[in-house]
Amino acid sequence: MAAQPIYIGIIGFGNVGAGTYRTLLDNEASIERKVGRPVRVKRIADIDWARPRPMGVTAPRELQTTDARQVITDPEISIVVESIGGTEPALDLVLAALRGGKNVVTSNKELVARHGKELFDAAAARRLDLAFEGSVGGGIPIVRPLKSCLAGNRIGRIMGIVNGTTNFILTRMSEERTEFAEALAEAQRLGYAEPDPTNDVEGFDASFKLAILASIAFETRVTVEDIHREGITGLAARDMDYARQLGYVVKLLAIGAEVNGGLELRVHPTLLPQHHPLAAVSGPFNAIFVRGSSVGEVMFYGQGAGPMPTGSAMVGDIIDVARNIRSGATGRVACTCFEDRPIRPIEELRTRYYLRTEVADRPGVLAAIAKVFGEEGVSLASVLQMTASGETAEIVWLTHETQERQMRRSLERIRKLSEVHRINACVRAEAQE
Repeated sequence: MAAQPIYIGIIGFGNVGAGTYRTLLDNEASIERKVGRPVRVKRIADIDWARPRPMGVTAPRELQTTDARQVITDPEISIVVESIGGTEPALDLVLAALRGGKNVVTSNKELVARHGKELFDAAAARRLDLAFEGSVGGGIPIVRPLKSCLAGNRIGRIMGIVNGTTNFILTRMSEERTEFAEALAEAQRLGYAEPDPTNDVEGFDASFKLAILASIAFETRVTVEDIHREGITGLAARDMDYARQLGYVVKLLAIGAEVNGGLELRVHPTLLPQHHPLAAVSGPFNAIFVRGSSVGEVMFYGQGAGPMPTGSAMVGDIIDVARNIRSGATGRVACTCFEDRPIRPIEELRTRYYLRTEVADRPGVLAAIAKVFGEEGVSLASVLQMTASGETAEIVWLTHETQERQMRRSLERIRKLSEVHRINACVRAEAQE
């Protein structure tokens, strides 16, 4: 007698949904061997079946519906795959699925970052699985390694390039000397950036992902509101050049660290030493660097987005959940936010700073700015006059490690100096180790 299939329903058949479906079909026999039972898609819900799908993926008409409730209420469906994105109507649909006794697999980083506690509570109340490997890093395995492979470690620091759009833009600005607007337009032409790129270039996407990673790594509930966020729109190609001369590259980093019992959580452009493993990550690729108490330093690298990489992560979760269903062990991995560590204000951060200023080209300007830094206790590591026209000069400053509060006071005073026309860029820098 043939084994009873485990049935899946998919809500949302865009890039991720289509990639998940394609991966399930391509590996159907292998998945059945790994699970011990057939895994079949029974129903797929999408609001627009006429739009083209990536790679020409299509679903048989008998699987198609425009009503997501048909997926949620089908008594034969055990696993609901949510791939519509955003929080509405995704939150209502996922909660309805969990309350209806369905296990859920999702790649929705905003949903998990904003509503994780509510979702995990709903899953735990019914001993169901809620899996979300695809929500961070696309095809890069990072959620499961943090929860299982590295579970014996106390994680001290996690730092990653988790947004491929901004990494592509910064790579183009660095390697091709293109300005931000031109690099963004290229990213949009190639499909790396959305027509409205705000979510990527202003750091929101990276903040959602850091909230998820930090919650797991530091065993503390972290929300996006806890994270200091800055985007890359204020950077110029010359910042990439100057950083290179100082021995750095510029990356948009998501950084979480345990410091004196509290957590530092931030997303912003960062000068990263050229020898750091993350510095070599270019184009649309992602990488996540983790420092653990026993394992030391490890890095996860790969394609951070796209239908097939994210579909790979989704199917990995589906296989895990299906195995749990087969063995009657769903709900065994609950939320791991056991602690309540305080979030440290950004003003308490200690790091180095890169500053690019446009000033009057006359004697005494360097001394005036250096005097402010000295009075505020900010020590300077390098000062470079990069350009001069006879009327204006561009000066680049690199500080030693100092406190953010001191740096902000310095900037406030420097802006008021008559010799200073403008501060063009201020970027935090990781220490050269």
